[in-house]
Amino acid sequence: MKYKLVAIDLDDTLLADDLTISPQTIDAIQETIKKGVVVTLATGRMYQSAKKYAKEINLDVPIITYQGAYVKNVLSEEILYQKLMPSDVSIEIITTLKEMNKVVQIYLEDELYVEKEHPYIQKYSKLSQVPYHIVDDLVEIIKQKERLPMKILTIDEPEKIKEMLELFTPLYQNKVHITISKPQFLEFSHPEATKGQAIQYIANKMGITLDEVIAIGDSYNDRDMLQIAGLGVAMENGHPDIKEIANYITKTNNDHGVWEVLQKFILKGE
Repeated sequence: MKYKLVAIDLDDTLLADDLTISPQTIDAIQETIKKGVVVTLATGRMYQSAKKYAKEINLDVPIITYQGAYVKNVLSEEILYQKLMPSDVSIEIITTLKEMNKVVQIYLEDELYVEKEHPYIQKYSKLSQVPYHIVDDLVEIIKQKERLPMKILTIDEPEKIKEMLELFTPLYQNKVHITISKPQFLEFSHPEATKGQAIQYIANKMGITLDEVIAIGDSYNDRDMLQIAGLGVAMENGHPDIKEIANYITKTNNDHGVWEVLQKFILKGE
């Protein structure tokens, strides 16, 4: 078998627009696993949000969550890999975002915290199917409880998100990993918390080389995993910049694109 590990993004990749996984794709994943290939998820979602999909497709492997900040086994609940943001940088970013009057979400110990209600937050919670906790001060909760964030996220219109990316990137180069996941989400995490680095960790642990890896994604936060994988696959519905660096472009998330990849490169053995 040429490929031994398949890492699949969730939103706009494995999940259709209605946030479901097609039965034929689930069947293909199960057939792939039966052939001895490791299949995992690589998502920006929280672990508590991603694990229900992992259980739906019956994965008994470490899954990559929080863009690569948190790698945890679905069944044993063993944490294999964790990269948390430094408190000083976290506080600085939160303070700056608040001064800009932006929506701010922080993630501590796989729980979501915000300071006040906002339609963006409500929509995010519904999309990810996780609750959120409202606190008086996000900075104080980091200071008082001495807990480090897995990531910080702000939500805005896509054009404003691009402007913030251009603003923050030079300020925190090498200190923080900053990426756009969905067009309206800008995410901050540990500099080593990327999908690509998490995949390298899992591959090394399992004795798999990177040329034996397939990575499938659609957005900027999938870039490094597509670049390091032996086969980097972009979705037809993916961002043009991601499609440009891909080795292969599959069908859209609504047209069983992941199923097509598994059929073409593993199950039919092309």
